[in-house]
Amino acid sequence: RTLYGKHAKNLMKTDVRDAKDHYELDIELPGFQKENVNVELKDGYLTISAEKDLDKETQEKGHTYLRRERYAGSCSRSFYVGDVQAQDVKCKYDSGVLTVSLPKQDTKALPESNRIAIE
Repeated sequence: RTLYGKHAKNLMKTDVRDAKDHYELDIELPGFQKENVNVELKDGYLTISAEKDLDKETQEKGHTYLRRERYAGSCSRSFYVGDVQAQDVKCKYDSGVLTVSLPKQDTKALPESNRIAIE
């Protein structure tokens, strides 16, 4: 289930910082518990996903709601990070913000110009 429907664009806002020897991503995940946030690195893509489940609360309390503004569901976002090893990625979750630290890779120098002949 998609979390927040048409309001999903307001979720997982991310700041990316260049910290000289590494990059840092600050990802907003307000209202999520650390246990419900997952970070995975696969094929050069770093994927952050989070899930909320309010159905348990409703069933346990047995209440009838007149209005519900909190939603249950999941969201995810992926970033291409290249050839990074999982052990080099550091994550910290504090006060609804996930901070991910990624090492910088050595960039290969690209040729300035390669003219291609047209046949």
